[in-house]
Amino acid sequence: MACAGDCDAPAPAPPATLKILVAGGFGAGKTTFVGAVSEIEPLCTEELLSGAGEGGDRLDGVEAKTATTVALDFGRLTLDDRHVLYLFGMPGQRRFWFLWEELCAGALGAVVLVDTRRLADCFPAVDFLERRGIGFVVAVNEFDGAHRYTAGEVREAVGLGPAVPVVRCDARLTRSGTSALAALVHHLLATARQDRPQPGEPP
Repeated sequence: MACAGDCDAPAPAPPATLKILVAGGFGAGKTTFVGAVSEIEPLCTEELLSGAGEGGDRLDGVEAKTATTVALDFGRLTLDDRHVLYLFGMPGQRRFWFLWEELCAGALGAVVLVDTRRLADCFPAVDFLERRGIGFVVAVNEFDGAHRYTAGEVREAVGLGPAVPVVRCDARLTRSGTSALAALVHHLLATARQDRPQPGEPP
């Protein structure tokens, strides 16, 4: 069969698969976020809240919450023709933090969901990611009736450096969650370019 002149053209590169964490405090909206953006039926490991967590998990601000993630949430999103994201929601309850180390293996970045009603609850996740050098963005999940803070106010309260993006998000909405993930990918790519040696610099 005759070649049309493009037989030697390289095949298009397959999409890059990226492992992305969805982190944040108990009740911040991680399961909702993964479920909203996933193009497949998400895997959720939610169980009814039990007395086992009552001693360590505050319910003020999330009194209506009846279930919690006990292992992980998992979903997948094709962001564009070059990036496929595998999403791993990390459990927020303190008694399941021991799973974080295993879940972060191979992760390239994270979205940290912040509930401004319980801002301090995101500190452990931010500290965990910073200590392991995992790039992240902070997504302010704007719950109905919660006070609206500016990105600068959230940045100052959480103690974020100027390079960490702060975006607004409604974890219930697919488009909003996808925008937060796109912001993360852009942040990771920009950071990778900055870390790459420039021409003439030693590697």
